[in-house]
Amino acid sequence: MKLAAIFFGLGIASLCLLMTASFGQDGGHVAVNRWYSPEDQQYRMVAENEFVDSELYKGGWTNKTFLFYACNTSGPGRVAVNSWFNSVSHSYLSVCEDEYTDEQMMKNGYRQKQLQFYGLTKKSEKTVCVYRWLLPARHGWITIPDNNDTDLYLKKGYHHKTYQFYGLVKK
Repeated sequence: MKLAAIFFGLGIASLCLLMTASFGQDGGHVAVNRWYSPEDQQYRMVAENEFVDSELYKGGWTNKTFLFYACNTSGPGRVAVNSWFNSVSHSYLSVCEDEYTDEQMMKNGYRQKQLQFYGLTKKSEKTVCVYRWLLPARHGWITIPDNNDTDLYLKKGYHHKTYQFYGLVKK
């Protein structure tokens, strides 16, 4: 029984290493999607290959929606974007590396920091500005590429629109 548990653990660790190796090593781009949890009424931004879709579906996440493309690797004109989780509000928050310190995030109840991708810091013909909005009623966050529909989000109760980075609209 112990031997089977060890092999199972090694298999999971190998799978994680394989996924990590394929995520962020080719210097290319990755699709970034938004998922929704009806149970918690929260949104979550997830890079393609960060998780297997079937795992997210099993966890109750639905409505996978493509947002933009981002970079797999660091480099000039790029900023690391990390995901954080708050177990009290059940909210996920994607934060640029220099936006808040880890201590500030932890003081606000966020844990489980995880690198997602690299956003661009400069605008070009192929980019879209990416903003984060707060829904105070649920202490929930939604990250969206700019679509000039600010009134829609205000009517839904979102506030505190914050610029984060630029995403690619085309690879």
